[in-house]
Amino acid sequence: MSSEPTNAAPLLLHVFPTFAVGGSQARLAALANRFGSKYRHAIVAMDGAYDCFERLCEQVVAERWIVPSPKRNTFGNMRAFRRILAARRPDLLITYNWGAIEWALANRPHVVPHIHIEDGFGPEETHGQLFRRVFTRRLALAKSIVVLPSRTLYRLALDKWRLPADRVRHIPNGIDVARFRSVHAPVPLPGGAGPVIGTVAALRPEKNIPRLLRAFRTLREKMPCRLVIAGDGPERVALELLAAQTLPANSFAFLGHISSAERVYAALHIFALPSDTEQMPTSLMEAMAAGLPVIATDVGDVREMVSVENRPYVVPRDDELFSAVLFGLAGNASLRAAIGDHNRLVAEARFGIGHMTAAYDSLFETLSGCRQLRSVN
Repeated sequence: MSSEPTNAAPLLLHVFPTFAVGGSQARLAALANRFGSKYRHAIVAMDGAYDCFERLCEQVVAERWIVPSPKRNTFGNMRAFRRILAARRPDLLITYNWGAIEWALANRPHVVPHIHIEDGFGPEETHGQLFRRVFTRRLALAKSIVVLPSRTLYRLALDKWRLPADRVRHIPNGIDVARFRSVHAPVPLPGGAGPVIGTVAALRPEKNIPRLLRAFRTLREKMPCRLVIAGDGPERVALELLAAQTLPANSFAFLGHISSAERVYAALHIFALPSDTEQMPTSLMEAMAAGLPVIATDVGDVREMVSVENRPYVVPRDDELFSAVLFGLAGNASLRAAIGDHNRLVAEARFGIGHMTAAYDSLFETLSGCRQLRSVN
């Protein structure tokens, strides 16, 4: 990707808690690739991880901004961030999730136009919203445009965060559906026979991969099967150790980060989503576009996203129920194929990237242009 300045293009400053590969990061990469050189992009990863940069194509004008943000130094960080905003004057500040809220606070009263995009919550808010965070969001985001990809989050922003309705936007996520058709080079698989169950996820606590490992262990006691886990994150070492201690050797594989996720889905017979919290997961849309049946926990918008035929396999966050639906699908190849076909049709009808791209482009264009017009006048 290019880092050459293009003075005619608005500068969008994106602030992420991390720019390691995940749903919100992959969405920005997909959008930026479709926008090409229409916008310039500056990206701040507050943890210093910029892995998702590899997904930006050559036509994207983008650069990393390295901004120190020491932990437990909220007010010092906010002063530093505000100085950066005042000095560098991006045309639009875009913050992502709770981990970037200090930048939203630093921009009050507004130095530059601001959009906040909230994709979901970490493990500390799995069972409910923390009052301190609700109050902070209410304070930090009341004058900003807030974008929510899921209906669950949209209702939450209005009802619990009490944000003004005219400041809140529901923009569902979208993917390049065609990318997941007819993949000719699936990832290598563990040896053995039986259906392949797998997931694609950032390996963090809220994804609850141990739930999947336990369900797979129970299934292995009843029939041959194999497990594939793609993704990286802070839980990977512990998860690999747990798998080695509890699962038969050579029945599973941890693939790490795979840049071409479609190769993972092409190798699977069942996609598993064992998370304790989700909203509108990109991996679920991708699995559906690949024609896979899904077993999942009933979190966020997941039940509304899958086909009607798949909904009996979306269950509460309960290990026994999760294991039961996995067994129900694993032993019935014709049912898997039928549900997968229905999921593909839903993905093609609802999750194409075009609508998402147009909605974000309109928002970015309008807000970044507003400040330019004010500065001219």
